Amino acid sequence: MTLHHDRQTPSLPLTATATAPADRAHIDQVPDTKPPTRSKVTAALAALACAACCALPFLIAAGVFTGAGAAVAEKGLLAVSGFLLAAAGTMWWLHRRRAARKAAAGDSGCASGTCAC
Repeated sequence: MTLHHDRQTPSLPLTATATAPADRAHIDQVPDTKPPTRSKVTAALAALACAACCALPFLIAAGVFTGAGAAVAEKGLLAVSGFLLAAAGTMWWLHRRRAARKAAAGDSGCASGTCAC
């Protein structure tokens, strides 16, 4: 004989907002640490300048550059590549810093009044 209390009813899954304590940050408040598009483009240009610098011996052999032009191009490409890499790193660092400051100030989630909790 089976009683009604003996049956196991499947429990419904709990949502994240129902189980999370009130002091925890919402997913919206996690700072975005991925590099921004402008940083990715700058890093890609730096890689292109570095590749052009590595291709310089082949360009010299093909006769595209002569001795003085090759020396100027080599130094210029290395300087441009270093500057672009530094700029890309700085942009990424600033992006992470701003995102972390926004999350700490509560510009998203419950503090802005958009949360249903």
